[in-house]
Amino acid sequence: MATAAAHAAAAVVRERSAGRASLVWQAKSANDFVSEVDLAAEARIREVVGRLLPEAVVAGEELSPDAVGEHGLIFVADPLDGTTNFLHGYPAYAVSIGVLCDGRLAAGVVQNVVTGEVYTAADGHGAWLGDERLRVSTITEPARALIGTGLPFRDQEQIAPYLPQLARVLARTAGVRRAGSAALDLCDVARGRFEAFWELHLMPWDMAAGMLIIREAGGVVTDLAGEPATVRAGGVVAGSPTMHAWLMDVLREQP
Repeated sequence: MATAAAHAAAAVVRERSAGRASLVWQAKSANDFVSEVDLAAEARIREVVGRLLPEAVVAGEELSPDAVGEHGLIFVADPLDGTTNFLHGYPAYAVSIGVLCDGRLAAGVVQNVVTGEVYTAADGHGAWLGDERLRVSTITEPARALIGTGLPFRDQEQIAPYLPQLARVLARTAGVRRAGSAALDLCDVARGRFEAFWELHLMPWDMAAGMLIIREAGGVVTDLAGEPATVRAGGVVAGSPTMHAWLMDVLREQP
């Protein structure tokens, strides 16, 4: 179900990409944008879910961001994760859908719209890229690690605490990358491209699917305090068990 909805939304985004230059888009807040493509893709997700599971609720970033709850079947959807990338033709954007069943993450799918890659996970059944079983990285030496991150673009007050963290991670690893799509970053942790990832603030639809995909690939996802992350707004630290623990220690150091 979630996969069918993601496919449908990705098709909408892909179809509209040719007319990117003429799209109508506006700022939701500082440095955070929404376009008619986001709205059309979310409407498509609602159509698919509503037709096949009329009792389910869709909590979408654009049309119903407050619908995330603890009861019933809820599809937590980001119809276009990486809107700014899409609007500028930067090839890193995705559709992300996490499925909550009475508050528990039961399934997740992330579709890379540019490459067509589809990441899936179901609670207790592993994480997959197509037919390939995903496993987090086995690298445990920080000097050989590649770390993903998200810049604090929504809340500029977070820039001051973030920059010392970035400096410490940069100084001790093989590198840090910021692609601009948290859903794809989390999938890169699950498939072992990144050893770990952190961002100071994400919304539920940014991370719901990616959280489950990482956990089913053998990784760890927590909040900034080190508690298991839940599908709610806040900071996220993710990685293989060893690199997650290392990154938590680095982030907690005092400047």
